[in-house]
Amino acid sequence: MSTRHTVIVAPFAERHFIKSFSKKYKGAWDITWTGILEQFRSFDELFKSSIAEMIVHDSNLKICKVEFRVYGTQVSRHGSGNRCIVVIHENTNTISVLLVYGKTDLSGHNETAEWKKLVIENYPEYKELCK
Repeated sequence: MSTRHTVIVAPFAERHFIKSFSKKYKGAWDITWTGILEQFRSFDELFKSSIAEMIVHDSNLKICKVEFRVYGTQVSRHGSGNRCIVVIHENTNTISVLLVYGKTDLSGHNETAEWKKLVIENYPEYKELCK
């Protein structure tokens, strides 16, 4: 049985990339986002597939990258280049959504370096995990 998590979407994530997904995909985004949030509530299940990848782990926190596709598109999760960066707080069963982006939303050639930079700049509480 999977642990149920509380999902919190960080204001930075909401203001930036989520807003652009909403404008670009309109009603399809609402369906997509609802599905993503529901999957995050049972996050342990995502590790059973290749959808979620643990990037960093310490005693209580895990930073994970999760692939997703927008509802109604014909592109696979992996091929879409769409990702969420989340932090799992194991002691509180909470998932914090830090970033939701498409690969083209990041400016550099190294995707991991770019999202880590965004986390360091916008989430000082997770800075040490991204070094």
